[in-house]
Amino acid sequence: MKRVVVLGSTGSIGTQTLDVIAEHPNDLKLVGLAANRNADLLRQQASLFGVQHIALHEGAVGSNIPSGMDALIRLATMEEADIVVISVAGVIGLLPTIAAIKAGKNIALASKEVLVAAGELVMPLIEEHGITLTPIDSEHSALFQCMQGYKSEQIESLIITASGGPFRGRVKQDLEGVTVEQALNHPTWRMGGKITIDSATLMNKGLEAIEARWLFNVEVDQVQIVVHPQSVVHSMVKFKDGSVLGQMGWPNMRLPIAYALLYPERKPNSLRPWNPVDTPALTFEPVDEATFECLGLAVQSARIGGTAPCAMNAANEVAANAFLRGELKFLQIPEVIKHTLLEHRVLVPTLDNVLTTDKHARAFARTLISHL
Repeated sequence: MKRVVVLGSTGSIGTQTLDVIAEHPNDLKLVGLAANRNADLLRQQASLFGVQHIALHEGAVGSNIPSGMDALIRLATMEEADIVVISVAGVIGLLPTIAAIKAGKNIALASKEVLVAAGELVMPLIEEHGITLTPIDSEHSALFQCMQGYKSEQIESLIITASGGPFRGRVKQDLEGVTVEQALNHPTWRMGGKITIDSATLMNKGLEAIEARWLFNVEVDQVQIVVHPQSVVHSMVKFKDGSVLGQMGWPNMRLPIAYALLYPERKPNSLRPWNPVDTPALTFEPVDEATFECLGLAVQSARIGGTAPCAMNAANEVAANAFLRGELKFLQIPEVIKHTLLEHRVLVPTLDNVLTTDKHARAFARTLISHL
């Protein structure tokens, strides 16, 4: 029986994580829950699962629920927990992740921004404390599964697949007047607002390339992004002998969540099984990086290194959320990121430098947006 804390329990990944836990009552027990500000749903979840330890990142008036970053860290390090699911949006998950690792908790990671902003800090801590980090993103789960029994030095490249988002096949001039509603209309996945915008700009693939670089100890230029509209092949590993292993299945986040929580076990579930004859035509195509500039900006930040990916991530988060609020045009998102990277003075990624970079990059991006 693994005892699980879920940070970000009211979001898309969080609610599906609770579904997985409910389906495996003999293997998983929920012992802690945290949300951003949705106190009502958090209480409902706690009542349903009989959980006593809960927290909010942003306190709700009159909720009497412990709140703030310290409350999240207390949950992430509680003695009763064996594994902590990090599914909070953005870089908020960094401090609880580091605290949980130092407390000897295994990590199931859905917040890719943690490794994007601070992979150089987090991965050595994981090795130092001897804990297991299992990725929840479907692409990284696929790579993780394909890597079982192999070493990073055997890898030629990692091939991450992308659905292409709602604007696949469009050119830049087609995206001038894109609305929020159009950008949120993802053809395959139903996710939170910010990550759905990242999927529309293809920034999510840039973030995933950086996350893969740290998870699997490869260079970012060893990570290839290909468009795969059917979203059946979730990612592939190409080895130095030319062999390619891929992981396939219907696009459903409950499978990678279950694998992350139950690893190294594989347990039966109620998900619809995939059959190759149901999708006989699996196609792949290159990414149009001239139209979707965010991907290249993310990779560029990884090549620069240091705190550059942290600055890039912060600017993207501010820009994506500004677009969601109607304060920024779709094609201005990469412009904000580009100017923030140009302004950023790269530092060695200590924890203080990462947190300072995140704060300063956000402030610069907000100021830039206010003048556009």
